[in-house]
Amino acid sequence: MDRDGTGTSAPLLGEPLPVELMNTVWADRDGVHDALAMPEQGLAWLRAVRDRLPPAPPAVPAWLGEPWPDDIAPAVEQVRLLRDAVRRLAAEATDDPRPAAESATPGRAEALRVLDLACAAAPMWSGLRWAEGGEPRRELHSAAAPGQVLLAALAEGAVALFAGGRTAGLRACLAPGCVLYFVKQHPRRGWCSAACGNRARVARHYRRHHGRPAGMA
Repeated sequence: MDRDGTGTSAPLLGEPLPVELMNTVWADRDGVHDALAMPEQGLAWLRAVRDRLPPAPPAVPAWLGEPWPDDIAPAVEQVRLLRDAVRRLAAEATDDPRPAAESATPGRAEALRVLDLACAAAPMWSGLRWAEGGEPRRELHSAAAPGQVLLAALAEGAVALFAGGRTAGLRACLAPGCVLYFVKQHPRRGWCSAACGNRARVARHYRRHHGRPAGMA
């Protein structure tokens, strides 16, 4: 299901890209969903975030623009494994208590192994292009396939998130039924979205008057 016209079912809340990757696991009243479960879903998500990806060799945007890119199925599977690893690390960083949000990656050591392998998937180097009468410009190159370049870029973004001091603001959204993460950039922000804030307030009101949690709105 396309939630908001982006082509992907995953919520895109304007979070840092590694957090958006974590949030390809999301939930509604029907349960927990995986927006990378199938190759076509993963392709839709990659296309939805392509303007936020770091600079890459020209082959990468060309690959994403193909009707059905070569090797998209294994590429999406690797991105999904990376997502699970990053969610495991996020759970550790936030002391996430939510059973429904638990990652398929079994522990921190395995998550770090997956992350390291993803970072090493596609070494890149720069070249200088300077056409006659034009301006010099940098062009990136990689010997790896485009899907591997994207995998490495997403993994590097995750390393920057965890190692760059931003985990202090990383939060698990504790609204009823939510499995998303967000970065707290305002002292008063307590939820991933206004909708989750509303659900949390309804649940508090219900507990106050009935003594037990309300169901998911």
